[in-house]
Amino acid sequence: MSLKEDAKITCVFFFSSFSATSVTYQAPTSSTYHLPSGLAAPGTGPGPGPISRPDTAFATSPAYHSRHSSNGYVTNSGSFGVAPYKTNGQGQTQAWDFQGRYSPSDSMDDIIGSPSLSDHSLEAAGAAPAAKSKSHGKGRPQRRPSNRDEFDGPHQFLQRPPVEYVAIQERELPHLPTNLLVQEQDSILTQVNDRLSQCAFDFVAKYQFPIPLTQDMRPVERPQDREWTEWVYLLKRLATKRRIPARVLYNGQIKQFVTILENSLEMRHAAKHQSRPLKDDRNILQLISAGIQVAKILKDATAMDYLDKLYVSTEKQIQERSAAAAARFR
Repeated sequence: MSLKEDAKITCVFFFSSFSATSVTYQAPTSSTYHLPSGLAAPGTGPGPGPISRPDTAFATSPAYHSRHSSNGYVTNSGSFGVAPYKTNGQGQTQAWDFQGRYSPSDSMDDIIGSPSLSDHSLEAAGAAPAAKSKSHGKGRPQRRPSNRDEFDGPHQFLQRPPVEYVAIQERELPHLPTNLLVQEQDSILTQVNDRLSQCAFDFVAKYQFPIPLTQDMRPVERPQDREWTEWVYLLKRLATKRRIPARVLYNGQIKQFVTILENSLEMRHAAKHQSRPLKDDRNILQLISAGIQVAKILKDATAMDYLDKLYVSTEKQIQERSAAAAARFR
């Protein structure tokens, strides 16, 4: 055989070996490499021939990144990029050394087409707030709009009364006797207001109930330092906060205490706002009676006696004025 023919045979053998596979295995011969499912070793599978897959498909894939190792596959374009399958030198296989999330049983198509870890992390970050808000929405009851109330729900209307009945109701109101002059009314209501303030002052001082201090209000040294409405507010707060025991009230009427206090609030308005219209005689007596009930529930005998005498004298004055007016019209 000539030298020329020998070189030709060697060249053909080299190129045929190179075209069969572009991957060189550098692992020890005692180790066994299990190809991913769907791929067969060159020349052993039922396919028409050796496997030819572009190397660039693996090197440029953004979906898979593994740690470079010197024992990896070597191609004509550099490192293959897939973590190697290592052995312990005695022919026994060991676990795969990689930092990805793919196993050897995954096919190459699944590895290339599957999303990267960063994609999963972004999807999870976007879905977590939505799921959290959805769960909060279910657990928390839906708040009713502020412009809606129970009258916007199921309701009913009563039958409208006859027109004649309404006309009788809307006729001119009967005149209630008013025999006291405006100055006399103001004097009576001022006396009731001052005496109730003294009663509340004595009650708070007797049982040493606390009085909150604010920057715009000076400390209490006398009953006049607080108006009657302020004393009522203080007593109501002490009652609702359970600072006032029932035993210090008349017959333990702690439940009626707030109602009795509120009934006497008109006293201060009538005494301070003198531009209001005249009150009829019965209304004046009613306000004095409300003050008597306050003194009674606070168990203040002195205040109760004072207001009772004021009631009797006012009632007598009204009766005298009424008799005089009736005598003039005879």
